Amino acid sequence: MSTFLPSPLSQRSIDLENQFGTHNYHPLPVVLDQGLGAKVWDVDGKEYFDFLSAYSAVNQGHSHPKILKALTDQASKLTLTSRAFYNSNLGDFSKFLTEYFQFDRMLPMNSGAEAVETAIKVCRKWAYQKKNIPENQAIIVVCSQNFHGRTTTIVGFSTDPDSTRDFGPFTPGFQIIPYNDLPALEEALKNPYVAGFLFEPIQGEAGVMVPDAGFLEKVRELCTKAGVLMMADEVQTGIARTGQLLATCAGCSCSTRCERKYAAKPDLLILGKALSGGIMPVSAVLASHEILLCIHPGEHGSTFGGNPLACAVATSALNVVEDEELAQKAKERGVYFRQRMEKLMSDFPKLFSLVRGKGLLNAVVIRDEESSKTAWNFCVMMMQNGVLAKPTHGNIIRFAPPLVISEVEMAQACDIIEKTTQEFVQAYPQFQ
Repeated sequence: MSTFLPSPLSQRSIDLENQFGTHNYHPLPVVLDQGLGAKVWDVDGKEYFDFLSAYSAVNQGHSHPKILKALTDQASKLTLTSRAFYNSNLGDFSKFLTEYFQFDRMLPMNSGAEAVETAIKVCRKWAYQKKNIPENQAIIVVCSQNFHGRTTTIVGFSTDPDSTRDFGPFTPGFQIIPYNDLPALEEALKNPYVAGFLFEPIQGEAGVMVPDAGFLEKVRELCTKAGVLMMADEVQTGIARTGQLLATCAGCSCSTRCERKYAAKPDLLILGKALSGGIMPVSAVLASHEILLCIHPGEHGSTFGGNPLACAVATSALNVVEDEELAQKAKERGVYFRQRMEKLMSDFPKLFSLVRGKGLLNAVVIRDEESSKTAWNFCVMMMQNGVLAKPTHGNIIRFAPPLVISEVEMAQACDIIEKTTQEFVQAYPQFQ
């Protein structure tokens, strides 16, 4: 099988990035230049289906006209004031966001990692002020195989060697338990110094690990019983990605403006990524009066957090989610996608071992635990055929297209994946 070679125009961009940038990513050899809806185009004009959505940041699709209009309208008026002054957007956005998700208050930031760091600080502050845990003794329970960001505090409680190697020493105060292990959580919460439980309702970076039925409800019950804060990191699973507005919702599509019904409402809800439709970094932490009013002036902030531009963009992005019923679309398209992938798994059992997911957050597990090359080679071949996806944890391919993808587009993309599979097993007979 011949090795894929990018075009000279693509290779120029790749070479420049490799020469002058830091090698902290391993991208597929494609150089993207334009995007619209569920599709992107490279510098040579070749068209692709985007099945990564910038790690679920582009749920509303690339270059959504309503969000772009909100961006340009506000950018021509006022972009940044810092929080040294009030601005005319933040109050309205705070009201809108809290009512949208049914919480008392919000604290705006920029990136998902910043929002997670904010939640950690808020949880500790609450623990010392409200739970009377002795100073500097608060513990936050987290899960193995977690991915909450890349700051030194966050990677300190990662179980991924690539995230921790040569970056220590790390911040103390975290206890790691297995994901989806309720007995382990119950045992950990017996410690009176535990302040909160930080977790992803579905672990995306770990390979779309979906917990057992009833897991969220039991987490809520255990946290309430122990008097600790349930901290749901929905940076990736939130904003309709899983077929409902949030992964912690009770299963309604939330396709119209409705009263939010949570299967297990967290004490701290952490949002980011698609909160802005992928237009710019916007994140937030939502909680009750009691929790967020533990923070006082001078104790936490961000120059860009809550800027007028972010407020306008995020408001438009969330309106698009409801106006276009993206949660319901994610649910329907996800069912179709998994059916097509399960048929492929049945037809090619030597190549695919498992299909899992919810809504349009899905993963296909390649039957090659010994090497990451198989999944990588499959993604390169799939890229050549017109679908972009990326391996995670070696042998797992995550598929997460924009939620605006149509029925016809989804069928076309699945046809490409099927074609790629047939070509792949011909090139690698051991998987036939």
